[in-house]
Amino acid sequence: MKLKSLALAATLSAAGTAALVTATAAQAQAQEQFFPVLVYRTGAYAPNGVPFANGYVDYLKLVNAKGGINGVKISWEECETGYATDRGVECYERLKGKNGGATVFQPLSTGITFALTEKAPVDKIPLITAGYGRSESADGGVFKWNFPLLGTYWVAADILVQHVGKQLGGLDKLRGKKIALVYHDSPYGKEPIPLLQERSKMHGFELTTIPVTHPGVEQKAAWLQIRQQRPDYVFLWGWGVMNSTAIKEAVATGYPRNKIYGVWWAAAEPDVKDVGDAAKGYSGLAMQHGAEPNAKIVKDILSLVHDKGQGTGPREEVGSVLYMRGLISAMLAVEGVKRAQEKYGRGKVMTGEQVRWGLENLALDQKKLDALGFAGVMRPVSTSCFDHMGSAWARIHTWDGTKWNFTSDWYQADEQILKPMVKAAADKYAAEKKLQRRTPADCQG
Repeated sequence: MKLKSLALAATLSAAGTAALVTATAAQAQAQEQFFPVLVYRTGAYAPNGVPFANGYVDYLKLVNAKGGINGVKISWEECETGYATDRGVECYERLKGKNGGATVFQPLSTGITFALTEKAPVDKIPLITAGYGRSESADGGVFKWNFPLLGTYWVAADILVQHVGKQLGGLDKLRGKKIALVYHDSPYGKEPIPLLQERSKMHGFELTTIPVTHPGVEQKAAWLQIRQQRPDYVFLWGWGVMNSTAIKEAVATGYPRNKIYGVWWAAAEPDVKDVGDAAKGYSGLAMQHGAEPNAKIVKDILSLVHDKGQGTGPREEVGSVLYMRGLISAMLAVEGVKRAQEKYGRGKVMTGEQVRWGLENLALDQKKLDALGFAGVMRPVSTSCFDHMGSAWARIHTWDGTKWNFTSDWYQADEQILKPMVKAAADKYAAEKKLQRRTPADCQG
């Protein structure tokens, strides 16, 4: 009997130790800020998805190398979506509750963003869609959990119209001109259409919309249409292989590359490097930044991450356009956590709900950006309860056959056009989903 009692005591003691170890492990885990990372390193869009993911993860590594977010280390886990909406939703469901709960999701897909827009409010996890997603989600009065920071596709379309108008000598010179939109036939590609329709009514240009089926390797019919109609300008809303295919088709049909303007997801190195010299003169939007090989943040990543043998991808990719896009997206998330800590406790792990408040109260002025290593890379970002975008600036950069060069001054999207459109679309969404606009009291906490 005594032996049985001793055995039982030993078992209970072992169980207690195991429970203590488990509890301690969970506690240690809870001391880390968990960042799920939705990526597509495989599939048709991998050439563009990979540098973005590498920049994103390298920035998280840099923050940890510098001691974390006020001492709080970051943990992360990648989940492969292949740019497919259903896989993106699966990744979200699998990761949202891990490691004490997700800090923020960045879908890197407008389709996935649409799917998660209704899930995020239930789970109280913010969505950052920096430079993509739903254009009307800039209205924080309806979209409490969505943050299309730095710009939307309506911003992009507006600035492209401004730019071609300026090239002609004024927006009034657009009357009678033809603009063709060659777009990825997906939620992403359809986003700019309402803004372009609005601008075409205002300025009297003819808009033709030409959809291209995923993934975009077959565009003969689209460019035959362009050859027949001879538009004055082509706006390219592509992603992945669709972009380089479009430029090759332009070469084949003799359409001048200097009359083609891509959105920021159609204006990076993978889009033009295979075409090389033949793509010379092709321009695209730079979502604030372009390729930034000389930025201080790039030098910091090289010295504190890559020189230590901890780089996520090849060293020569650091500072390229899409790498910078991923890096900036990670920085915005980290700064959201940092801002939340100012309210809820410096050096503490923040919940998704607390980070949402931080993202809604971002105040990244030039001094802060310079201190972070982003001098000359981007402009200040300041959000509020009702403004979840925070900045609406972009530039144009042009491919010279070997690299991207800035070829315009800064443009700001016209808020007199954007604000009514955003509010009308957000109100429509609220009515469909039976949502009430947020009250001033809701904006406080």
